[in-house]
Amino acid sequence: MNALAVILLASCASAGDAPAPAPRFFVAPAGNDSWSGTLPAPAPSGADGPFASVARAKLAVRALSREAKSAGPVVVAIRGGLYELTEPLLFTPEDSGAAAAPVIYCAYGEERPILSGGRRLRGCLVGEDGRWRLALEEARDGRWIFSQLWVNDQRRFRARLPLSGYLHVAEELPPPAASSAAGYDRFRFHAGDIDPGWRDLDAVELVCFHFWSASRMRIAQIDTEEHTVVFTGPTPTASRWGAFATGSRFFAENVREALGAPGAWRLEQGVGELTYLPLPGERPEDAVVVAPRLDVLLRLQGDVPGRRFVEHLRFEGLAFAHAGFTLPAEGHSFPQAEADLGAAVEALGARHVTFDGCSVRHAGRYAIAFGPGCRDNEVRRCELVDLGGGGVIIGALEGPRSFTAGRTAAGDAENEVLRHTVRECRIAHGGRLHPAAVGVWIGHASHNTVAHNDIFDFYYTGVSVGWTWGYAEPSRAHHNEIAWNRIHTIGQGVLSDLAGVYTLGVSPGTTVHHNVIHDVAAFDYGGWGLYTDEGSSGIVLSHNLVYRTKTGGFHQHYGRGNVIRNNVFAEAAWHQVQRSRAEAHLSFRFEQNIVYWSNDSPLLQGDWSGEQFLLDENVYWNPRRPEVRFPGDLALAAWQEQRGQDKSSRVANPLFVDPAQDDFRLCDGSPALDLGFEPWDYGAAGSGDAPRLTPGLPAVPAAFE
Repeated sequence: MNALAVILLASCASAGDAPAPAPRFFVAPAGNDSWSGTLPAPAPSGADGPFASVARAKLAVRALSREAKSAGPVVVAIRGGLYELTEPLLFTPEDSGAAAAPVIYCAYGEERPILSGGRRLRGCLVGEDGRWRLALEEARDGRWIFSQLWVNDQRRFRARLPLSGYLHVAEELPPPAASSAAGYDRFRFHAGDIDPGWRDLDAVELVCFHFWSASRMRIAQIDTEEHTVVFTGPTPTASRWGAFATGSRFFAENVREALGAPGAWRLEQGVGELTYLPLPGERPEDAVVVAPRLDVLLRLQGDVPGRRFVEHLRFEGLAFAHAGFTLPAEGHSFPQAEADLGAAVEALGARHVTFDGCSVRHAGRYAIAFGPGCRDNEVRRCELVDLGGGGVIIGALEGPRSFTAGRTAAGDAENEVLRHTVRECRIAHGGRLHPAAVGVWIGHASHNTVAHNDIFDFYYTGVSVGWTWGYAEPSRAHHNEIAWNRIHTIGQGVLSDLAGVYTLGVSPGTTVHHNVIHDVAAFDYGGWGLYTDEGSSGIVLSHNLVYRTKTGGFHQHYGRGNVIRNNVFAEAAWHQVQRSRAEAHLSFRFEQNIVYWSNDSPLLQGDWSGEQFLLDENVYWNPRRPEVRFPGDLALAAWQEQRGQDKSSRVANPLFVDPAQDDFRLCDGSPALDLGFEPWDYGAAGSGDAPRLTPGLPAVPAAFE
C-alpha cells in the first residue's frame, strides 16, 4: 500500500490511534440527492444509495439531532470522481462540529474526489488552419467570461504581445489631478506597441510591472497621435512605486491578433467563440479541456460580530480544482503581495478547521485564505500548485480591496487572526496571473507556524510576514515561526525587492530558523535570502542555509534589535550582506555566521556608518580573494581596530564538504566550530516524505520571462 493510500484510509480517524469512525453519509458521482446517502454505492434496486453532492450531505449532517452529533465524529465519505460545482460550497456556524465530535469530509478509501469549479468543454471543431473552435452561448451573452483554460490537466495561457519578452513604457505620465490621490492611470507608449484597432479591445489586458508589484489593467482610451493609453482605473498610490515608469516593462494579453503560438487561446466575448491552438499531438476527441465557472470553491462563513464561528470541521484527502479570477472593471492593482485577491478556499470566522492531505490546484487567485476571526486552523500535508496567485493567506487586510472587507466590525478583538499552522505542504508554481503573489503571506496575525514545507517557483517572495511599515506599536504580527522550510526558485528575474523570507514591521518573538533558501533572483535590485524590511524588529533569524541569491544572503533595510545568528550565506552575486540605513538604536547582531563566496563582489554593501550594529564570531571566506576587505577598504585587523567590529571573527576557509555541488556541511576542523557555529541537518528541511497528491500533473508552464 502506498503512502497516499495510508493517509486516505486513515483520514477519518478521530485522533491518535483511535479506530477510524464509520462514515455516516456517502457521496458519489453515481449518487442521487433524493436518496438517504447512507450507502456507499447505489442499491441493486435503484431505490437508495449515496448522495450526489457534498452540499446535500452537508444538509444531512445539519439535520442530525444534537445527540447524534455529540456521540463522536460525523463522517461524510466522498467517492472518487469529478464533482462540478455550480456554486461555492458554503459552511456556516450551523455546520460546525465539536472538539470531541468533529464533522469530517474525507475521501473514501484510496479514491480521489475532485471538487471542481470548472466545466469540461466538449465539441471543439478543428478548422482547416488546425485551430480548435467552440461556440459558447453563455460567453456570447456575457454570462460566462473566463481568463483561464486547462488542457489535459495543464494550464494554457491567453494570446499575448509580444509572444515572449516585454514591451517598454516610452514615457511616464503624471496622474490626472482628479485621481492623483489614488495613483497612475496612463502612460505614453512607443508607436506600434498598442493598437486601437485590436479586435475586442475592451477585453485586452495590459500587465504592467512596477518594482515589487504588477498591475493588470483594462484599456479605456488610446490616443494614437500622442501615443498614450488611459486605463479604466488607477494604481492604488501616487508614490513612485505605483507609477508606470519610463522604461518599465509591460505586455498585452488576450490580443486576438497575437493568437499564433501553440498552446495559446482566446475567448472572443461578443461572438462567444473559444479558439485554441493545440500543442503537437493534442486531439479534441481525447483532450480534457476545462474552463472555470467559479472564483470560490469553498467558503467558511462565520459571524464574528455575533460570536458564532464555523468550528471543528476537517477536510481530508479532497482535491479542489479549477477556480477562476474575474478582473474588475477598473482592473487590478495592489501595493504588495497581491494580498487582496482572496482565494479558491476562503475562511472568515473559522476555528479549529483542518485541511489534511488535500490539494488545491488550477486556481486563479490564492489557494487558501484565512481572514478576520480565524484561529487555530491547520493546513497539513496539502499540495497547492498551479496558482494564479499565491498559496496561503493568514491574516486580515484593512481597506475596501480586501476579500473580507465589510464583513466584520472594525476594532473587534475577535477579528484578530491567531495560531494557524501550515505544515508539510508543497506550495509551488504560483503567480501565473498575479506575479507579485507569495507562497505564504502572514499579515496582522500572530502565533502562526509555517514549517517543513516546500515552497518554490514564485515570481516575488516565498514567505512574507508582518505587514506593518515602520515602528508602529502595538505589534499586529508577533511570535510567528518560519522553520524547516525549503524555499527556492524565487523571483526568477521578474520582480524586484523580494526574498525567500521577507519580514515587515515590529514582530517580537518571531523566529526564522532551519530553512534552506536558494536560487533567489530579482529583475533588478533585491534578490535576498533573508530580508528584514521597514521596521522589522525583535526577530531572530538563525540556523538557515542561504545560497545563490542575487543581491545578498541577508539584507536589513531598517529595524531594531534583530539577531542573525548561526546561518550560512553563500554565493550571492552582487554582494553578500547588506545594511541600508543607520539609525540611533542597535540595528542587529550578526554573529556566528559563515559567509562564503567565490566571485569578485564585496562582502558588505550599503550604509555601515555609525556603531549601531554588532558583527562578531563570524567566518568569512572567498577562495578567489583570501584578503577579504571590509567597508573603507579595510582588512580584518583594521576593521577590528578602527571600527571595533568582528573582534573574534576570522577570515578562513570554513571547510565545506563540496560547496561547488551545494554541499555546505562542515568537515572536521572547521574554524566555524571553534567560534560556536552549530551544524544542523540541511536535509531535514522541507516536506520530506509527504506524498505527492497530484503525481500525474504535468509541469506547470512558466508565465513570465
